[in-house]
Amino acid sequence: MAKTKSAYFCQSCGYESAKWLGKCPSCNEWNTFVEEIIEKPTSKVPSWKTNSGTQRLNKPAKVDEIQSIKEERIATGDKELDRVLGGGLVAGSVILIGGEPGIGKSTLMLQLALNISDKKILYVSGEESEQQIKMRAERITEKPKANCYILTETSTQNIFKQIEQLEPDIIIIDSIQTLHSAHIESTPGSVSQVRECTAELMRFAKETDTPVFLIGHITKDGTIAGPKILEHMVDTVLQFEGDRHHVYRILRAIKNRFGAAAELGIYAMHGTGLRQVSNPSEILLSQRDEELSGIAISATLEGARPMLIETQALVSAAAYGTPQRSSNGFDTKRMNMLLAVLEKRCGFRLSTRDVFLNIAGGLKVEDPAIDLAIMVAIISSHEEIAISSKICFAAEVGLSGEIRAVNRIEQRISEAEKLGFEKVFISTYNMKGLNLERYQIELVAVSKIEDVFSSLFG
Repeated sequence: MAKTKSAYFCQSCGYESAKWLGKCPSCNEWNTFVEEIIEKPTSKVPSWKTNSGTQRLNKPAKVDEIQSIKEERIATGDKELDRVLGGGLVAGSVILIGGEPGIGKSTLMLQLALNISDKKILYVSGEESEQQIKMRAERITEKPKANCYILTETSTQNIFKQIEQLEPDIIIIDSIQTLHSAHIESTPGSVSQVRECTAELMRFAKETDTPVFLIGHITKDGTIAGPKILEHMVDTVLQFEGDRHHVYRILRAIKNRFGAAAELGIYAMHGTGLRQVSNPSEILLSQRDEELSGIAISATLEGARPMLIETQALVSAAAYGTPQRSSNGFDTKRMNMLLAVLEKRCGFRLSTRDVFLNIAGGLKVEDPAIDLAIMVAIISSHEEIAISSKICFAAEVGLSGEIRAVNRIEQRISEAEKLGFEKVFISTYNMKGLNLERYQIELVAVSKIEDVFSSLFG
């Protein structure tokens, strides 16, 4: 009889070691190694049961001989979720959804299960009872669909037995950290259990072409709990973001094998569940009765969606000698670079001033096209001169103060024109190839940062 094999796993990142270590060499965390049994002495780990009962042998094929199959997607009835997924659900795909506790992951998935009436959906919960899920379903919708089946179970073997009897079209697991397999002798939520349970569900999804949603917990650092290999195994990784004390939630695609990995969906959390936000630009722009300094509007892109966002800056005298630099929703290092450009190229003395930056709406933006709006907002606060709410900006700023072109400028201009803006500042290099006759909005082409300030503040 073979001996029982065990190994030590880092509970933070999943690093495997043959012996206990005080500090993880992968993530540098202390006291995170836990011993887990990785092989039972009685029998080897079997694979999930296939319909044929025999293992099909795959043979290599030339790429030009492989038949192309038209990709058919399943519409979820949620336009925001369909956009993030790349147009809908793909048969046999495995989608992992992560987010903070209370952010609305279970609500989103239950809404999905209740909205699809032409598909048989199995909602597996290892955290809540049937009565709790029933109460949430009644709060979300008046008449829950009969095609949604609820199963409260944590054993993968029992789950697969129910799947064979029910034969659902879509499966939702809430959550992957609560499942456990009898083939692994460790507690639910451990690295070995999460990896084995995900592998079993992956094999099932690929063999039966059944889409599977996995809800995952996150760590205190904001990353999905469990080994990093979990994100590599699945087809799509979605992050549900936002402050649970505020209304708006953001569904962001981090990885997507069937679509763009930079798409964004926006929801509003109400007492009756999550509601889709079809025009996010309107909620990201504040309604002001009067013009205020330190505010500039920027045209940005999240995936294929153009949005206008509000950049807010506050510049004040440094109270403690050392100036503070703080930003919310924007890279602080890039903000420091823009401040250095302002001081070097434009002569603004900001080295003795506190600078605070905020992207309204709780968004985290990495688009360099908001550089110009951020610099204008900072100078607007520094000089106490308000910028008109009918002006927006879409340009990147280089270290020498030049205004650089940005991609897909036509979509940015069209979004600004649709929302009633009268003027948009863009780079001179973006003017090439633009059909000026199709736009009613005034296009201001600039090549240097000095030209922008002389036009606005001169």
